Amino acid sequence: MTDSDWVRRAHQVLPGGSLGSFALPSGEETVITRGSGASLYDTDGREYIDYLLGSGPMILGHAHPAVVAAVRAQLDSGSQFYAVNEAAVRLAETIVAATGWAEMLKFTSSGSEATFFALRLARAATGRSKILKFEGGYHGHHDYAMMSTTPSVPAAFPAAVPDSAGIPAVLQREVLIAPYNDLQRTLELLDTHRDELAAVIVEPGNRLIDPLPGFLEGLREATRRLGILLVFDEVVTGFRVAYGGATSIYRVVPDLTCFGKIIGGGFPLAAVVGPRELLEQANPRRRGPGYVYISGTLNGNPIAATAGLATLEELRRPGVYEGLQAAGDRLRGGLSELCAEMHLPVQTLGMASMLNLYFTASPIHDYRSARTENTAIKERLGRELLRRGVITNMSAKLYLSTAHTDALIDLTLERVAESLKCMADLRHNSW
Repeated sequence: MTDSDWVRRAHQVLPGGSLGSFALPSGEETVITRGSGASLYDTDGREYIDYLLGSGPMILGHAHPAVVAAVRAQLDSGSQFYAVNEAAVRLAETIVAATGWAEMLKFTSSGSEATFFALRLARAATGRSKILKFEGGYHGHHDYAMMSTTPSVPAAFPAAVPDSAGIPAVLQREVLIAPYNDLQRTLELLDTHRDELAAVIVEPGNRLIDPLPGFLEGLREATRRLGILLVFDEVVTGFRVAYGGATSIYRVVPDLTCFGKIIGGGFPLAAVVGPRELLEQANPRRRGPGYVYISGTLNGNPIAATAGLATLEELRRPGVYEGLQAAGDRLRGGLSELCAEMHLPVQTLGMASMLNLYFTASPIHDYRSARTENTAIKERLGRELLRRGVITNMSAKLYLSTAHTDALIDLTLERVAESLKCMADLRHNSW
């Protein structure tokens, strides 16, 4: 059976032949059968240099020997208990210690659940119902989060635009939208709605856009003064940009943090992390007024916890984060040089081992400035790279792992150069 047969079968049983919102370009689709290191292989045996990395969790690459060995050992002892288990306790201790400020956590099975439950904790703690998020910010797929993430027609602030059909209209009134990196406008909204807001949720590097100096600090000061909880969404950045997450870089401590992706080592696991006072609201031994229900069948699954522990142990080895930073710098720098040689206006955004290209001459500081890019070029580049054995999700970001060697990055840059030249030739050297 060929890869095209598998693609056809996928379309018969999966909407769009996809597992979620991500889909490879029509006509270039493939079905993956295995991963190893920084590579994926389809059902025809074709190899792809992988910059998806499972949408971020595979920071050590695919099938890392330490993770595989740990998971195999745990499988012999059982795969699911629905009870407190040794691996979950050890991982919780490791994560809490890594933050340097948190005291407790509740496990969930996905980052979306983590942000959903963090906001529930905030509403319970404050007795208020509204939340504020930033335009362009993605915090998972639950109804409160899916507002103004990718609005095709942005509304006037603070009105929220639903990102999906099927979201109750009443929730639009429960979510306020602010412009990222505009501290003054955000502070005005916080002050105006101070008696209604339970939480502000923000990704410290909002979709790869760095916070301007003073922005996170200003949010922290204002939310503390107004009794509004500050929630950091570190599902992406946690243990990727640094051990413990972006908080250790920006030196701003939130009230709650959401971790995901890497802490499960490639298995479904996430967590809401914070001080004892807030997390004790979810203590099932204290059911009654004020109790916050947080539960899930696979929360703290021992296989996922074991994989997470093995991953974090590898990340603690000397030089790992320096190597990831160097790999990111090498790819970012190379991409910028190639685009400059082709006279393509581009902004190369990212930090540590994450990046993306925005084909625009305008500096990017928020969602609306990012929308000035030429998306047709990016989409075409992604298609050309896939044809040349490089798999990406350029609508979101590119991830690197410890398995991405200098040689693989240089090979990637060669294929980017080939792709850009092909695109220019097809357009008669006119972009």
